[in-house]
Amino acid sequence: MAAAAAGACANAGPVVGIVMFQVIFAGLNIFYKLAMADGMDLRVLIAYRYFFASISLAPVAYFIERRNRTKVTWKVLGLSFLSSLCGGSMAQNLYIAGMKLTSATFASATTNLLPAITFILALLFRFERLAITTFSGQAKVAGTLLGVGGAMLLTFYKGVDITPWHSRVDLIATITQRKGGGGGGPHPAEGTNYAMGSLLCVGSSCFYALWLIVQAKLSSIFPFYYSNTALMCIMTTLQSTAFALCFDRDAAQWRLGLNIRLLSVAYAGVFGSAVALVLLALCVQRRGPLFASVFSPLMLLMVAVLSSLLLGEKLHLGTALGAVLIVMGLYAVIWGKGREAAAASEVAANGERHTGTGKEEEAGRQNGTAVRDYRVSNAV
Repeated sequence: MAAAAAGACANAGPVVGIVMFQVIFAGLNIFYKLAMADGMDLRVLIAYRYFFASISLAPVAYFIERRNRTKVTWKVLGLSFLSSLCGGSMAQNLYIAGMKLTSATFASATTNLLPAITFILALLFRFERLAITTFSGQAKVAGTLLGVGGAMLLTFYKGVDITPWHSRVDLIATITQRKGGGGGGPHPAEGTNYAMGSLLCVGSSCFYALWLIVQAKLSSIFPFYYSNTALMCIMTTLQSTAFALCFDRDAAQWRLGLNIRLLSVAYAGVFGSAVALVLLALCVQRRGPLFASVFSPLMLLMVAVLSSLLLGEKLHLGTALGAVLIVMGLYAVIWGKGREAAAASEVAANGERHTGTGKEEEAGRQNGTAVRDYRVSNAV
């Protein structure tokens, strides 16, 4: 009983970790919206985000893993640079550029292509097996499609207002009023280009999916989660700062005060990068890249709830219907992954049993004992 409970807790660990990751990122989207309302350039916010993540995580990585950490090789540095380029600089900045050319809702919807893109890339890199003839493989495919479909429905179909609560809190309106009627805030109607914006957003999802694959490889050869994440944050800081300076050298954009900008940067750096990326690295290392990416539709559901409570937005019928599909898809994928893991454990146990039997038989031959007697006694 105790062993079964311990095994259940161990299996639930990655699920809890990836859900916490999605909660953190849902909060990050709220802070992104508030920072945009305050007129902050989000390219600058990303540069500060990874700077704060670096200074908060690097000391922790040094003291916790300094005794067990292996030497940082050129291969590790190369994969870390590639990881930061894909998952940090490219994915984040392409997403923001696409969001400015379209809308925040449209950009958030395109992120739900991530499970499908990651599933295809994971198949190509042989991190996942399709196994469409098995129930587990069919469950993973169906769950991924249900999750993406539910997230798309949640985003694009509103329906009637079914908000169960009526919050009077509207942080965006408060920030806009303090800035004098919205000066400096975002203007979605300016510079709209859905063709280019959608291309940038899809490109962001592709780079993020590549990052999950690279992270899985990096974790296998350098399984030190704090050091791994600290390296990525440091390299992303340098890359994102250089990129931001190419577009915005206004000192006012880089100046932080005791306001929503500093709060957004601190949350994004400490929680949105340092804590969240460690959680994600642990989950990718233990359960694979597909398991991590398929939970991404949960973020939209959480953002919808938080937006209705804090930003004055309404919940609609599409949110409820999309949530049902998302939950169904998540359970299908978890069931498929769990069944695959159980089958793999059974195969590994059988292999060890056969290996152990062979070694004992060889020892019996060397000692002059009868193999037949050993097999009979072993069967009994």
